[in-house]
Amino acid sequence: MKITKKKTVRNSTLILILSLTLALYLPGRATAQGMPVYDNTNFISMTKSLVESAKQTSELLKTVQFLKEQKDNIVKVNNAIKQLKALQELTRNNETLFRSVQTDLRHILNSPYIKAGEVERVSRSFEQIMDTAIDDLDFVNQILSSDLLKMTDAERTAILMEKKRRSQEMVAELEVKTRRYREIISFRKMQDIINNRETEY
Repeated sequence: MKITKKKTVRNSTLILILSLTLALYLPGRATAQGMPVYDNTNFISMTKSLVESAKQTSELLKTVQFLKEQKDNIVKVNNAIKQLKALQELTRNNETLFRSVQTDLRHILNSPYIKAGEVERVSRSFEQIMDTAIDDLDFVNQILSSDLLKMTDAERTAILMEKKRRSQEMVAELEVKTRRYREIISFRKMQDIINNRETEY
């Protein structure tokens, strides 16, 4: 039993001496018969680099997410501004339409140079424009006030822009009609003056 213990101690001592001898004769970072020598400094440095890269990647992802949110916010604000401008233009155009009907139509219908049979036709042409304008305003009001119509901001903006374009067309159409009837009145008035002058001579 004592002999076995002595043998074990002697073998351990021999292995230790051989290991130290090899360590002294081999270069610092060499390999022994293809086996890599463990380098603790490089491992720690690599681990630190990986941790730093992970932090940078995480920060980069946060930045990307932040920029995406800001872009979405900008799109929402732009849509809101477009909607506001479209509504302002729509309101202005409808005010022009109502004012034109109140003043120009009354002036045209009160003219003695518009014949009785023309009054209904003139009134109807103006009323059609006004009916369309009122329907459009009612539809816009539903879009803006009702949650039943599920729409995105972009869809709502597109509809408002279309209604704004139509209101511009209606204003232009009303102006053309008004100008045409005024020209008719002016022509008939001049014709009347010429005819009366001829009878005076």
